[in-house]
This record gives sequence, C-alpha cells and structure tokens, in this order.
Amino acid sequence: MNCLHKVLVAPAALGLLATVSVDASRPGNTAELNAQALNVSGVSDYAARSSGSSFEQVTSISQFSDVVPTDWAYQALSNLIERYGCVAGYPNGTYRGNRAMTRYEAAALLNACLDRITEVTDELKRLMKEFEKELAILKGRVDGLEARVGELEATQFSTTTKLEGLATFVLGANTFTGNSRTLVRDNKQDFGAATFNYDLQLNLSTSFTGKDLLFTTLRGGNFDGDSNSFGGAGPSNLSQLEAAFQEGPDPNNLVIDRLFYQVPIGDFTITLGGLVGQEDMLAIWPSVYPASSVLDVFTVAGAPGAYNKNLGAGAGLWWEKNGFAISANYVAANGSTSDVQNGGLATDGAGGTGTVQIGYVAEQWGIAATYSAIENANDLFVYATNFTLDSYSQPGETSAFGLSGYWQPQQTGWIPSISSGWGINSTNYNTMVKDRGLVNTSQSWSVGLEWEDAFLQGNALGMAVGQAPFATSLKGGVTPNDGNYIWEWWYKFQLTDNIGVTPALFYLSRPLGANTPEGKSFQQLGGLIKTSFSF
Repeated sequence: MNCLHKVLVAPAALGLLATVSVDASRPGNTAELNAQALNVSGVSDYAARSSGSSFEQVTSISQFSDVVPTDWAYQALSNLIERYGCVAGYPNGTYRGNRAMTRYEAAALLNACLDRITEVTDELKRLMKEFEKELAILKGRVDGLEARVGELEATQFSTTTKLEGLATFVLGANTFTGNSRTLVRDNKQDFGAATFNYDLQLNLSTSFTGKDLLFTTLRGGNFDGDSNSFGGAGPSNLSQLEAAFQEGPDPNNLVIDRLFYQVPIGDFTITLGGLVGQEDMLAIWPSVYPASSVLDVFTVAGAPGAYNKNLGAGAGLWWEKNGFAISANYVAANGSTSDVQNGGLATDGAGGTGTVQIGYVAEQWGIAATYSAIENANDLFVYATNFTLDSYSQPGETSAFGLSGYWQPQQTGWIPSISSGWGINSTNYNTMVKDRGLVNTSQSWSVGLEWEDAFLQGNALGMAVGQAPFATSLKGGVTPNDGNYIWEWWYKFQLTDNIGVTPALFYLSRPLGANTPEGKSFQQLGGLIKTSFSF
C-alpha cells in the first residue's frame, strides 16, 4: 500500500461511517440497530481483528464467504480492503454485511484506520527530512520556471504567430575546364572569384483557429545577379544554390517572399495567396532528398518542368485521405499587374502555371504523377541548359509531365533514402514564332541519396546526379546536341541543434548545352562551405 493510499484512509473511514448510517436506514435494518444490545466483548474482538493483533488482516474481498459482487456495497468494501487495509472479518471467514454496527465497533474500525495514518505520517516526515535538500532544489526550480513563464507571457512576440528563422553563410568559388580555351578563360575571369554571401529567411506562421495557417516569409540576400547563381550570374542557372536569394539587381533588401492563407475543410485544404508558390499548394512532395542540400535544381523531384516553382498570385485545392492525395492549383507570376499584355490572371501575359497532381504516401515511401500547363517564360524554366532556356523564352505553351517518388529505410545506417524523378516536356509556339531549331521535346531526371546519422549521430551525407531539362527533339527535324550532367556531393556536420556546417562540391558537364561550340568541351566545378543558423 503506497503513501498516497494510506493518506486517503481517513476520509475513507469517515465515508464508511456514513455508509453504516445509511445501511442502518435501509428497510429491515432500523429495528435491528435499535434492538442491538451492547456487547463489549464483541467490540473487543472486532477491535482486535481490525488492528491485526489476533487475526491476520484481510487482503482480498474474496476471503469473505458471504460477500458476492451483486451486493450493493461490494465495490466500497473492496476499496477499503485492497486500498486501505483496515477491514477485518469474523473468525469463520464471514463479514456479515447486513449486521448493524454499534458505535463502539465504528470507533474500533476508525481507530484501526487512524493507526495506519499515524504510521504513514511518521514515514512521510522521515522521508521529507531525508530528502529535504532535494525538495528545496525542486521548489527552487519550480519557482524559477514560474518566473520564466511569466516573463515569456509578458514579452511574447504574439499569441497567434510563431517565428522561425534561418540564416545561411556561403563561402566558395568556381573553376572551369575544357578544350575551349576561350570559354574557359572568359568564364574564369567573369565567374571564378571566391565569394562570401548570405541568405536570410524569416518565416511567420499564424493561426487564428488552431487549424488554419497564414504564412509569411521575409527573405533577403546578397547573391550576385538576377538569376541568384552562385559565384555570379553564370555561366548558366544550373549552378544556382538552394540558399541563394536576391530580389532584383540590388542586394541586401529584405522583401516578402511568401504570403498565403490555408484552411482545412474536412478532407480538403484550400490555399489562397497574393504571393504563393506552386509547391506550397501540393499535398504531396514526392522527395525526401533535403531541400537544404546544395544545388536548387535537385530540389524539384527530377522534373523541373512539372515542378517549376512558379511564384505569384494563386489559389489551390487539395484532397487527401488514407494516404491518397489529389491537388490542383493555378499560379500567375504576373497576376498583380493590370496590363493585359504583360500581366493579369489567365491572360497571355500572366506567366501562368496550372498544375494537377495525383499521389500516394505510405510510411516509408511515396509516389506522385504531376502535370503542369505552362505559359513559356524564362523564369518558369530556370533549371535548364542555356540552349533550352532560349527556346522556352519564346511565346507559346509547354505541357510538362513528371513522375517522382522516394523510399526511406526504417532505421538510419548504411542504407540511404532514395529519391528519384523523371520529367518530359512538350512545347508549342505561337504562330508568329519561327520555331525551326527550337525545342520540341525535352526531358530531365535525377536520383538523390541521403545517409542520415552518417559516421556520427545527427550528421548527414548526401549525393545526387541527374540531367536538367535538355532537348531531345527540335522543331523542323534538327538534331539536338544538348546533353548535360549534374553532380553534387555534400556532408553536413550538425555542430549543435541550431548550427550546421556543410562542405560541398558540384560538377556541371555542359552547362551551356547546345550553345557549346561544336567539337568543344566545357565543364564547371564548384566548391563551397555553407554554414546554417536556425532559430
């Protein structure tokens, strides 16, 4: 019997007295109580039994032969015996529950229970004295926590908004090789210097009901050039880092990068935003390769056309149940511009993308098929060779299809998680465009591997290989020569819960694609150290 149960004996005993009174008032018991003669020896026997001096204490209600579960006070009697241990029976193994209780017997029962309480009280005093120092320390800690909670409540940022931040420093440089001396020389001169850049993200998640989400991202950086490419603005966008950000030609500006609202309604989720990304409105992201790795081209699940990350005014709806999910959304990059020729919603100048996705997610794997209808624009095909990018800048429409999935082991170890994807894009141009030699069909693919807890717990090792969209057929039957390969290798040291350092290498086999002079080779190798601070 533990201390808490013992301390509760007193009210239990008083409750028994109340039970005795009620029992005496039940039909058939009143006359017996009034007629009961005082039996001092019986009282003494009961007191002896209750205190355990003559008979062993009853430890289970099953020891009473005349008590059955259908008795109205069965549970109360069971609690007194098993929890408090201050009930005794008659020598013949009976309890005689219908027998009236004299005041002497009640006093004997209460005295037995109080004896138990006295034992508990002495034991508690001894324990409190023995652990006096520890109790004082605990009290001090509780008082300190109460003070800190009070301070947090008084100085909290908001009762509805949670702020999370990520600051990233990148130190690195490019080098170029190949048998085209002109390309190598010019690009080393333009993009070969070592640089130190930063990227800052502040995410504010606001909920008004506990289920909805108003999401805002403030972002700033000083990566060179409108294309946000590492080490400068070229020679292609394929070297753009995931951490690189700069809004417009001027660095060091903090701007709004996301602003949208999501609300669930049953199995559906509705998203509406003045500045929302295509990927923000998809129920499934079919990759577990970390978005915070190195090159941004490896964050689009192997299909940069279908997952083009269009950003602007948009709305979307997704449904998910039992692992299955269907998403549909529309984003207009120029949706906030009233000029019909250069902006608006669902106009020729909207820079719009309509996306539909169907997918399934299980505990260790997921897969998704995605289709996007795209209005051609340079900024919707950032991740492509320069030759393919030139074609997609011409007015027209592109149908992009992607099939992507992932698998991850149940436990970390030498078996990595695997993320892969493939995309195919078909393009048609406006009648005014002379499309001979422009891209008709392009494809892309990637495979990413990540080893969590590699060598040390909390660290991670990763590599990815693939091809950004490259032309596989050209208008007019012209033969394409646009192949390219992209590799990256990285290892993340998790120094603390909030600080990580990632040295990395990346390699681009033909970043200019078919714009590389015939018979010439040209490659790009980049090295960097990325330090991330999360808060």
